[in-house]
Amino acid sequence: MLRLVALLVISAGCTSIGPGTVARDRFDYSTAIADSWKRQILLNIVKFRYVDPPIFVDVGQIVSGYTLEYGASAGGTLTSGSDSVTLGGSARYTDRPTITYVPLTGHQFQRALMTPLPPASIFGAIQAGWPAEGVLFASVEAINGLRNERVGPGGVSPADEGFLRVLEILGRLQRTGTVALRVKAGDGDDAAILTFRTDDLPPETAAESAELRRLLRLDPEAKELRLSYGQLPADARELAVLSRSVMQMMQVLAAHAEVPEADVAEGRAVPGWESAGAGVESRQRFRLRCTKERPKDAFVSVPYRDSWFWIDDKDLASKRHFAFVMYLFTLADTGERGGEPVLTIPT
Repeated sequence: MLRLVALLVISAGCTSIGPGTVARDRFDYSTAIADSWKRQILLNIVKFRYVDPPIFVDVGQIVSGYTLEYGASAGGTLTSGSDSVTLGGSARYTDRPTITYVPLTGHQFQRALMTPLPPASIFGAIQAGWPAEGVLFASVEAINGLRNERVGPGGVSPADEGFLRVLEILGRLQRTGTVALRVKAGDGDDAAILTFRTDDLPPETAAESAELRRLLRLDPEAKELRLSYGQLPADARELAVLSRSVMQMMQVLAAHAEVPEADVAEGRAVPGWESAGAGVESRQRFRLRCTKERPKDAFVSVPYRDSWFWIDDKDLASKRHFAFVMYLFTLADTGERGGEPVLTIPT
């Protein structure tokens, strides 16, 4: 019996519980972080509609510590005429995760939320495969003087017809590979260059490319365009992009949120997309729904002010816009992170 107990203790001590937790923990923690990050972004978009300051808290570090201890004891007595054996055992399992949260404040807040995105990053996302229409609608205020929809205290001002046509053409040119972005080394900082194919184009594509140049007042013969930040170009070979910050993008998406009519009438929420007038619903590229009951088929949902705000899981366009805003946080936060907490883990 004593040999059996000893064998069990030795066998337990030779088996590590660490490897078995890796697959489970990585999946569970990544899922939990992704879901909480989506809900945090959505909540802050809704809060913009109610002029409620946004608050962002990041997960800085996760450390999971596991302890598994075994113990066993055995004893016996032998007397003339009788004997007895006593056995005992114990086990203890401890799961003690340590999670640190880092609020986004100060310089990090300004850099990540209030700094306009570099135009090269915007067109780089298009080159990487993000739909041009959605990227430019979300992240650009104006291109060569053509203005996107604007959000102000009085509601939404619709986009210029020329701007919408530019988005439509760029989307088709992107799918045909007519537009490309490259970085050309120059004096000082690198210069972002937007290139257009002009050879061997189908007639329809060539006509749309020419129309795009007319709308943006570009040189019809130019194959390369300088990409710069601004509202108006310096000449006919420059594409001036007035980009938005992440905060501006969230304000625009907030204007597309459905809110109870009473909240707008009573001054609790600012006017939104509904203020743009009749017939604009067909142009709405992002929809954030509002219901009193918790939705059953939501891509992401959050409760706020006795209502549920959510994006329909079957609404691909709205899901793409929302996912792109989440992606833009990584484009905006280009600086180094501040000092993270240092944890000492006993081994």
